[in-house]
Amino acid sequence: MQNRGVANRSIREWISSLPACLLLLAVVVFSTGSDIHNQMLKMGEQIWGGYYKLRVDPQLPGCDADFNVDKRVEEQILLEKHKPVDDFDLFEDEPVDPEILKKSLQNAKSDCAAKYLEFDELKDRITPGVRAYRSVELFIADLVAFGLTAQRFILALLVLLCAATATMSRHHIAMRAMQTQLDHTVSFSLQFIANSMLLISTLSFRALSHSGGAEVELSKEILHDVWIAGFGLLTIISAVKLFKIPADVKSGGSLGHALLSVPLYTTMCLIAGTYFALAGHIAGIGIYLDKMMDLSDMFLNVGLYVWVGMMLKQTRLASLVFAVFKPWKMPPEMLAVVAVIAAAIPTAYTGASGIFVIAAGAVIYHELRIAGARRQLALAATAMSGSLGVVLRPCLLVVVIAYLNREVTTDQLFGWGIWVFLLTAGLFLIVAMTVNRQSKLELAPVGEAFPAMIKAFQPLIPYILVVAGIVLFYRFVLEVGMDEFSAPRVLPVLMLGILLYEHITLKGGKQNVSGEINHKGLENSIRAATNETTSEIGALLLLIGCSVSIGGVIERSGMMEMFPHSFDSAWSAMLLLVFILVILGMIMDAFGAVILVSATIATIAYQSGIHPVHFWMVTLVAFELGYLSPPVALNHLLTRQVVGEAEVELALQEGDTFYQRHERIIMPLIVMGIALVLVAFVPLAIGY
Repeated sequence: MQNRGVANRSIREWISSLPACLLLLAVVVFSTGSDIHNQMLKMGEQIWGGYYKLRVDPQLPGCDADFNVDKRVEEQILLEKHKPVDDFDLFEDEPVDPEILKKSLQNAKSDCAAKYLEFDELKDRITPGVRAYRSVELFIADLVAFGLTAQRFILALLVLLCAATATMSRHHIAMRAMQTQLDHTVSFSLQFIANSMLLISTLSFRALSHSGGAEVELSKEILHDVWIAGFGLLTIISAVKLFKIPADVKSGGSLGHALLSVPLYTTMCLIAGTYFALAGHIAGIGIYLDKMMDLSDMFLNVGLYVWVGMMLKQTRLASLVFAVFKPWKMPPEMLAVVAVIAAAIPTAYTGASGIFVIAAGAVIYHELRIAGARRQLALAATAMSGSLGVVLRPCLLVVVIAYLNREVTTDQLFGWGIWVFLLTAGLFLIVAMTVNRQSKLELAPVGEAFPAMIKAFQPLIPYILVVAGIVLFYRFVLEVGMDEFSAPRVLPVLMLGILLYEHITLKGGKQNVSGEINHKGLENSIRAATNETTSEIGALLLLIGCSVSIGGVIERSGMMEMFPHSFDSAWSAMLLLVFILVILGMIMDAFGAVILVSATIATIAYQSGIHPVHFWMVTLVAFELGYLSPPVALNHLLTRQVVGEAEVELALQEGDTFYQRHERIIMPLIVMGIALVLVAFVPLAIGY
């Protein structure tokens, strides 16, 4: 049992989970505040016409509306007559025309009178009601402006706070978990070196920004200090953990296994740090981490999606959805197909398969296991759960591609994405029901299954109403539709609404496997979700940050310049590009890889006669194959991260044949490998 400290919360919850929860809530509040502010401006305009003029107290005009026009004309003419004459002025002014001067002064007097009239009118219109309304509106405007300014700081704090938590809890993403003393020693030794590199690089970047007496903005100065303090803390934690070996680890160990337990971010950091150091550019990693801040809103959305997934895990929603299909008594393989296809829609909103695996992978795995799926099949489906939806509207990754490449549009990419989705879904169905099937294909009779399905669907109706109510509120009250831009701020509100509904109707209970309800409560559910979120965010965002640095190494090393700028044959170009794209998918996160591909090899494809839309469809499928391919297989690592090392170890003991023992790896490779070959070369064969 976990020891509880002040107010029934552990030390970790006070110094990690609670601050992370507040930071995530702040992101939702700031972004939603912008929608509220827009509506307040529209409402103010409808209630008080010209409200934008009433937002501040009018200033008394400084002009004179009572001057005598004729007298002012005489004064101006007199001044003109006594003006000194310059004998060397080649362009003498025209004499003043009294009529034109008089007309100009009359217009100025009229304008001044109008200003006084407007001043009196505005002063009378600023009633106590206007003052009260605008005070709220201006407060929200200031809050939104502060939120935009604070995005970089929130992301930096979230990355460092959660990374420290992941380090303390040994939760970083690695090829295998630390199990022995040697694993522990090697892993934390290299983490200490990597964190020291990060600290030195950020210190060097700070010194570089001050070089030559350059003035640095206060906000950037503070951000430098935040990174330095955060990486200093990570260095200290890794040093302490190095000498404080937990009692639960086994003695001994092998060096090979120990190296596999080193977190991926550490390996990437060591590679990037060594390269930049040898190149005499120690500040390199710090510079690329700073570039990550330019896309702070996108990476904050990653954190929100993970939080949403962990809150989903605390609800009964996934269990109720799977219960709808249970009356059909599907074989486990067919149920896995249904789960993967159904996961495509939420994946399209999260924007990347890895994010979805972290956010909802545990739910999918456990529900498949409850439904009778073997561990290997459940792990394969979980790893692939986010791979099919990245080509569907409104995936943020596709929007980023269209933003960076003017040769394609989102409509073109999403239009072809539907066909790619149908292809991969069909291939998954075929492989699951032929190569992969280990049980009879029998379904319950329609007369028996359909009524039971309708009955199982009824508990979902209140959830649908809660979701619909919140979505409609955003749509008609705040005029915000559910798309790739609004989803990160709407989905947390949806999940909080669902948790509140369960708290009220079930007294906070969550139904377990046996059908009993464990009373948990709203606050405990949010706390449990945030406890899991902190480690997951720290592991993922730090990995993404170091992946951006690896992209910088590839870009600066001139590695891509070794390849021809174009190929005579589109087939030859496609063959090489497919290989490169799969490799990039193995070692980089999706967003960082898209940025790198856009800046380097996309032009090679275009100049080799490959249609831009075709190229980017191939890129998305190749990335997904890379995330599922050993030796890294990031989606499998993320699956193990959320499912647990014990389940994976048990899965490795299942099966009689080679395929059955490695089904979780081979099955996704077959599906995505065939899909990549078809997507890459069939359009070339038909002349697209």
